[in-house]
Amino acid sequence: MSGSVPFYQKHHRHYDRSYRSKETESRLSHYQTGSRYTAAGTTSASRLSPVPTRVKPTYLAVDKENQIIGYVVPIFRGSQEFAAGFSDTEERRVRDTAGYMARRDLFTSGLEMERSEQISRREAMRGSAERISLNKRIHEHGEHFKRMNEDSLMHAPDFVIKPRSHTVWEKQSVRLHCTVSGWPDPRVVWYKNNVAIDPLSNAGKYKIESRYSVHSLEINKCDFDDTAQYRVSAMNSKGEQSVFASVVVKRFKGEVDESLPSPRRKYGPVSEYGINFQTHIVDTFGVSFGREGETMSLGCTVIIYPALHRYQPEVQWYRDDVLLCPSKWNHMCWSGDRATLTFTHLNKEDEGLYTLRVTTKSGYETYSAYVFVRDAEAEVERAPGAPLDVRCLDANKDYIIVSWKQPAVDGGDSISGYFVDRCEVGTTHWIQCNETPVKFARFPVTGLVEGRSYMFRVRAVNANGMSRASRASEPVAAMDPADRARKRGTSAPWTGQIIVTEEEPAEGIVPGRPLELQVTEATKNYVVLSWNPPGEKGLEGVMYYVEKCVSGTDSWQRVNTEIPVRSPRFALFDLAEGKSYSFRVRCCNSAGVGEPSDPTEATTVGDKLDIPSAPSKVVPTRNTDTSVVVSWEASREAKEMVGYYIEGSVVGSGAWEPCNNKPVNATRFICHGLTTGEKYVFRVRAVNAAGLSQFSPESEPVEVKAAIASPAPPFGISVLECVRDSMVLAWKQPSFIGGADITGYFLDYREVVDGVPEKWHEANTRAVSERAYRVSDLRENKKYQFQVRAANMAGVGIPSQPSDTFLCEEWTIAVPGPPHDLQVREVRSDSLVLLWKPPVYQGRDPVNGFYVDIKEAGAPQEAWRGVNTKATESAFIKVITDVKEGESYVFRVRAQNYAGVGQVSAVTEPVVALTKPGTKEIVVDVDDNGVVSLNFECGDMTADSKFVWSKNYEEITDPSRLTMETKGNKSKAAFNTPAEEDVGIYSCLVTHTDGASSSYSLSEEELKRLLVISHDHKFPVIPLKSDLAVELLEKGKVRFWLQADKMTANGKVDYIFNDNAVSQGDKYKMNFDKNTGVIEMIMDCLTPADEGTFTFQLQDGKATNQSSLVLIGDVFKALQKESEFQMKEWVRKQGPHFIEYLSYEVTQECCVILKCKVGNMKKETSALWYKDGHQIKADDSLGFTEGVLKLEIAQISKKDSGVYEVVLKDDRGKDTSTLNLTDQGFKDLMNEVFSFIANSSTPLKITSTDEGVRLYTFVNFYNDLLQVTWHYKDSAIAFSDRVKSGVVGEQLWLQITEPTEKDTGKYAIEFHDGKAGLRRTVELSGQAFDDAFAEFKRLHSHSELTLFLSGRARVAGGLPDVVTIQEGKALNLTCNISGDPLPEVTWLKNDREITSDDHCILSIASGKFASFTITAVNTMDSGKYSILVKNKYGTESGDFTVSVFMPEEAGGKKK
Repeated sequence: MSGSVPFYQKHHRHYDRSYRSKETESRLSHYQTGSRYTAAGTTSASRLSPVPTRVKPTYLAVDKENQIIGYVVPIFRGSQEFAAGFSDTEERRVRDTAGYMARRDLFTSGLEMERSEQISRREAMRGSAERISLNKRIHEHGEHFKRMNEDSLMHAPDFVIKPRSHTVWEKQSVRLHCTVSGWPDPRVVWYKNNVAIDPLSNAGKYKIESRYSVHSLEINKCDFDDTAQYRVSAMNSKGEQSVFASVVVKRFKGEVDESLPSPRRKYGPVSEYGINFQTHIVDTFGVSFGREGETMSLGCTVIIYPALHRYQPEVQWYRDDVLLCPSKWNHMCWSGDRATLTFTHLNKEDEGLYTLRVTTKSGYETYSAYVFVRDAEAEVERAPGAPLDVRCLDANKDYIIVSWKQPAVDGGDSISGYFVDRCEVGTTHWIQCNETPVKFARFPVTGLVEGRSYMFRVRAVNANGMSRASRASEPVAAMDPADRARKRGTSAPWTGQIIVTEEEPAEGIVPGRPLELQVTEATKNYVVLSWNPPGEKGLEGVMYYVEKCVSGTDSWQRVNTEIPVRSPRFALFDLAEGKSYSFRVRCCNSAGVGEPSDPTEATTVGDKLDIPSAPSKVVPTRNTDTSVVVSWEASREAKEMVGYYIEGSVVGSGAWEPCNNKPVNATRFICHGLTTGEKYVFRVRAVNAAGLSQFSPESEPVEVKAAIASPAPPFGISVLECVRDSMVLAWKQPSFIGGADITGYFLDYREVVDGVPEKWHEANTRAVSERAYRVSDLRENKKYQFQVRAANMAGVGIPSQPSDTFLCEEWTIAVPGPPHDLQVREVRSDSLVLLWKPPVYQGRDPVNGFYVDIKEAGAPQEAWRGVNTKATESAFIKVITDVKEGESYVFRVRAQNYAGVGQVSAVTEPVVALTKPGTKEIVVDVDDNGVVSLNFECGDMTADSKFVWSKNYEEITDPSRLTMETKGNKSKAAFNTPAEEDVGIYSCLVTHTDGASSSYSLSEEELKRLLVISHDHKFPVIPLKSDLAVELLEKGKVRFWLQADKMTANGKVDYIFNDNAVSQGDKYKMNFDKNTGVIEMIMDCLTPADEGTFTFQLQDGKATNQSSLVLIGDVFKALQKESEFQMKEWVRKQGPHFIEYLSYEVTQECCVILKCKVGNMKKETSALWYKDGHQIKADDSLGFTEGVLKLEIAQISKKDSGVYEVVLKDDRGKDTSTLNLTDQGFKDLMNEVFSFIANSSTPLKITSTDEGVRLYTFVNFYNDLLQVTWHYKDSAIAFSDRVKSGVVGEQLWLQITEPTEKDTGKYAIEFHDGKAGLRRTVELSGQAFDDAFAEFKRLHSHSELTLFLSGRARVAGGLPDVVTIQEGKALNLTCNISGDPLPEVTWLKNDREITSDDHCILSIASGKFASFTITAVNTMDSGKYSILVKNKYGTESGDFTVSVFMPEEAGGKKK
């Protein structure tokens, strides 16, 4: 703000022009140059003033009615810095800024500076004279107005100047200032962390002063305990106001002389011209979790380059994109290089996404992370969480409407309601406002004292008890909104506002009708009305009366009968719930009461807001290894949504935990703090003021695992070899592989002509796994650039930066090219291992060695030094002597041949020689079996990590020498048969970790030592290949046996039963095969006396061993029962028996074959087949000892359902097998038949007829029980006269009569087999439909029906309907057939196809006569016979019945 300062601000160090806002500065400038309150107008008026001229000057501004409207800031004569800025052009105001003055000193001449200063002084002097005259008149009128009407100036305290936060050095003193206005004079109290400061309790520490409305708090010799939030509170009869300031005490690193002034950072002008700042935010905070009532700090280190001593960036903190300001709940600190946000008392309102924004003149940088705040521990078990975000929606002189948000935690029982408490500002007494809990999250608080300020809090209650109280709301005064606005507007002498009115109010005019009256909110507790003032301007003191009317009546009743309201907003209470009301408003002033407004529509009193519907389609997605992204579909038709709560549960646990404790407005949320590897399900519910919705359906389970992304770009592209038309390129693996193994690389190249690159071309279309590739088909002596992209299972990453430009010319040097693919492993504080691959270009002679160079990272090129003085032939080396702990190193490798040392390789990335915490080494172990193994453990494994074992740093792929086994985070490589060929360096690398690896050198001496230990472990105890076990033999014999791994001829065995030795005899048969190590004891059967413990004791020299088997209780009984069963089985198998019991099989021809495998058969054995107890077949004189019995069922139908049984019997005994083919058994059989039918179906085809289009398919066999469904566009077809389906023989068809364009689309036939079924589809659209439709038209228009009928397969006649014939006679039937082409002829008996044999002769003569002959009929030939003729035009059949009778039956009939 330009100009000088009032006397009570004159000595404030912190006050300067920038303290005032730009808006205030602009208003003041406008007031001084353009308003009617000019110096000329006030000079003449001052002459008429009765007040003496030598009165104390005032700075109040009044209008024509002597109403105070503002104050004027005078200009100190001789202060050039504050005199500028009052010109009426923006150019002059900008000219006097600090930045402009600095640039003017640099770039303007002395003459221009002098001219500018003269103009500024002239304008300042003129303005000063005018303002002194104006201020004198303002002061006189102000004093006169005070004496005439002192009460009109009474108003609540207001801070004209607020105390500013300070950062001071330790042992310095600091003073906080503030300027307070208010009438009567307010009482001012200072607080530290909400505790009142008493200067007498700590003499000399605090000094509090109050002079001329300027109040100060001085803190002497600050220490760290003085770092706090300070609050100053001002109170009078009109209200209370508080403001906050923070003090941060820092310690100076150097030695400070207390007698000297402590260093202070001065934020003076900083020359930023031409400087481009680079901002980096490091040492950031992550996702944080806190609990209500705790403290928390978020901090980031900010690096700004270049670092200017006096430059301070703009540091801002945001929560959910809303700028934060210091308050009693949070403190913000900037120490010069670190920004900190501290929460003194966490609340659920503090939950959200926090963003640090650091702004410089060159731009800004941001960093964000989420903060979660959980509920504090409930005071009552299973009580709900505390409500949050308590606010005052509307405030008037006799009520305040309080709103809040429901908590996420209900304690396991639904929340029955909420209690609202109030507390008058300045007291600590909380009063409950409602006697019964309210469910709606809004409540009107009445019974307030006008003019007093209140705070509110809310508590939730369920069946288990009361929650903790919410955080208290901000204070709000109970007063008419118009009074509040008027106090804000007319408090110009204390707030700095300057009010400019447009015109004088008109007197004696009755106001018109209020406009746009409407019900803005309606609940069962209250109704809120709002309207616009009448359209006339300049009316005197307009106020309002509100009237109500019960719907259906004409009786209007005034609501506010005593005092009209001033604000165009009013809340009505005590309305009858369920009744309907209309409302209207009248304006009034001193001239009278105006006409009423138009009434509102009838409004029914009640909660209009419904609880939202449940969200849907909850979809979790992998994000990181501790978080999941949850998205959902918003609630439909929800009104006044507050947000959503998300809950998660580990699969199978049944315990749900809230993922957020503050509602989120989006339909996507990241749930943090989850356990890696666990599977979670999620659910969501919506919330508004009416309550919480039902939970959404649970999501699908999702495993908490880092999402897979495409890899980062490779880098470090170099040339390994170059010939005339090709180049070999190498590159380095990306630093980030995307969470999945890299599957390959893609290389692109482009030619560079005269420094201008051309279009990129693909070098390889298939991914290459190696990090080196030869690019062919290049042009000699041309320049090229290359780029590489890495790919994994998530996709192909972005390309690398283009490489340097390389010239394609053939290398002719004699020395080798550069080695490539350098890798650093096994990094420790004192050593590391470097691997590389030999150069592609060998030079004139083969490579015979390598040299490794090392230098500190950042050291100059001259610092390179050799690691090995003698060339190493291996492609790896362990660096020991040149490594120091904590130092960062880089490496390079050179190859040599007989011609000399070749080119250097690409330099590795810097590597810090430091052993990471938790690093493990390979441990050699010899187990009890003498197995020598190498063991490695890794504590940093991920879900995708794998152990890779190598010998001499080449991966082991041959398992003949080593057996690898991995369990959890441990891997073991066991030697199968350790020998001298196993000597070498063994290493283990864990993929998807930060380089976890280790190695172990197995020398000849170490191998010998391990073999000795292995032998000692192996032979003291006789190893067993298998412990003592029991098994049953033929006839139910019981065999106890074990097998020793190795025993000599001197070995012996003792057999023990229940601590008693047993020996060879009738009951026990022992056997010991020393060649195989098998020891056995056989018993014929088990008796109850054999229950107990069996033990085999082995001894072979010094080596001993034993194995026991306990057979007691249920184990013994089961074994005894099984032994008896095996004995019975043996007896059963002495006669005819079933080896495989009765089962069924469906053939490709859809015939069902019942079969069973039998054994121990002889000629006298008979096999009888029964169905439902009735014999259906007898197999006698079977000519095999072991074979398969079959019963074929052709064209199976429902009548074949039943219980089938096969009985084998002869003089040795009988055996039975049963197969139940009823209910589910028959259904399963038919489903298998249907599956064969479906799989035999041909692809769905399209044909045209003279009636329309036909879709058809053929099956090998059709069964009447087969269920098929025709689909059109994935919907089942509703058949009609135009769309029909049917079956002809084995053809299933769909006929579309008179097709149109509407019939185009995808058709399908679905075969049902009780499982997934089978669907055949065809697309009747496009060209297929056009062709079919054209063919249909052709057939229809040219009357091809005659041709079709003449060529169709037909049975002309010759077959009787019924043939009755005597047994033994010959039957010969002939019929005429026709068709072009000649039809295929099939004869059927009982719907089953028959073939020609000696008994039944089938023949066709001349293609026209089909003959059917049975040489000698018998009763088995009775049945229904059919002839089926088929060609491409159709199928037709002829049926006849044959009935065979016995001669005696005929005689009986005659009698």
